[in-house]
Amino acid sequence: MAKKYQGKVVAPEFPGGLPWLNATGPLTLSAFSGKLLLLNFWTSSRVDCIQLVPVLRKLEQDYPEEFAVVGVHTPKFDEERATENVRQALMRYGVSHPVVNDAERAVWQAYEVESWPTLVFVDPLGKVVGRLEGPITYEQGVTLIDEMLTEFRANGTLRPSPSAITLEQPPAGILSYPAKVLADPDNERLFIADSGHHRVLLTDMDGEVQTVIGSGVEGLADGLLEGAKFRHPQGLLAVGDLLYVADTGNHAIRIVDLEVGIVETIAGTGEQGIGRVEGGAALEVALRSPSDLALVGRNLHIAMAGSHQIWALNLDTYVVQAIVGTGAESIIDGPPEEAELAQPSGITTDEDDVLYFVDSETSSIRSADIRSAHEVTTLTGTGLFDFGDVGGEGASAKLQHPQGIDCQDQFLYVADTYNHKIKVIESETRVVATLAGSGEAGSHDGALGEASFYEPGGLSAAGDLVYVADTNNHAIRVVDLEAREVRTLNVDF
Repeated sequence: MAKKYQGKVVAPEFPGGLPWLNATGPLTLSAFSGKLLLLNFWTSSRVDCIQLVPVLRKLEQDYPEEFAVVGVHTPKFDEERATENVRQALMRYGVSHPVVNDAERAVWQAYEVESWPTLVFVDPLGKVVGRLEGPITYEQGVTLIDEMLTEFRANGTLRPSPSAITLEQPPAGILSYPAKVLADPDNERLFIADSGHHRVLLTDMDGEVQTVIGSGVEGLADGLLEGAKFRHPQGLLAVGDLLYVADTGNHAIRIVDLEVGIVETIAGTGEQGIGRVEGGAALEVALRSPSDLALVGRNLHIAMAGSHQIWALNLDTYVVQAIVGTGAESIIDGPPEEAELAQPSGITTDEDDVLYFVDSETSSIRSADIRSAHEVTTLTGTGLFDFGDVGGEGASAKLQHPQGIDCQDQFLYVADTYNHKIKVIESETRVVATLAGSGEAGSHDGALGEASFYEPGGLSAAGDLVYVADTNNHAIRVVDLEAREVRTLNVDF
């Protein structure tokens, strides 16, 4: 629960000159006088910050005139400093309150914040009355808010008033923040996790939409394709007429029977797991932001970003359990049960059933041999705050918050998200090189080194083509290895 201050201190004012989003202009603390104000210190790369977004949105809806939230976006990665990138994050995740871009950490330092997320409570008179480090559940939020509002009503300081915000609006189009893409050339089809529209699209290899999976309305509902509901789906895996979906925002794994036209939940309760979560019957275990999927035998491996682990769902017994990672956030190799991961966001497997995954928060590429060597190994990446855009071998190479990975032959293809590039790694030598992308955010087609992406989140290799979910461009791009060029796929009905 929130730490209360014995002596209330005046909340430091927002410095002038900082960019504001979801607002008509710069705001001051006086704009929230008479309300309980929550300052949410967050950064868009961290899954625990993203998990807070729907919690805060619901609290704002429940207390529309007595409670207000201001997001203080304080970056971890270099790419998170740019106001336009912060704006994209607000639209992608549906942030519904004003946000100040604290690129140089001025507000962070004024409030003596040390970690993400940190919640600071300011009373109706502008004084700091509590602080909480780490996320909260909706129920915890209600308890805290009710307790504080009761006190403020009693002392006569509460002055309810409607909130006035101007939400950033993403552009309308067929795709909205596609997170992952899956190429299935044997069946001449693509699957696209159309995350911003809360649905999955099935297209032919030229991008013509054949089937829409999901109503497009955010939620959790099984049933017929057109009525089913998802929430920010990401990872995809196809086995014949069955499509497995990592329904990230619902903390669930869904299965789509394409022949029958039915969606069913096969793992997760729909609620976010809290603390150390043990395995068990799949529908009785609360998962934590499953982000991507890979199949080895009858085990569906899940990149569980929210718990910093790799889980396995047995498709015969429907038992789910953590198999790689202790749940602590770090970069430590060794036996799978002792290794430490940091927000695995993409996962794939090679012909020997070795798992490869990207750990976004350590900007690393790692492998887990769970069949023979029983070992987790880091190919590149060194620490939670070590990142960059450097080619080379092993630890000398640097990435910046990669989110997607796929394996083909001896090569690993990586969506180096915050560097706006596609990288390639030779799995044996561990040499990292840029395959495509100039490094500047953009949507330019053309030669590999001249083309530009904007925070690509996932990819899928299919022979001479690598399909890329170019997330912030709301597009699917195609990297042609033979022609050595990038083009944009025309996804349309």
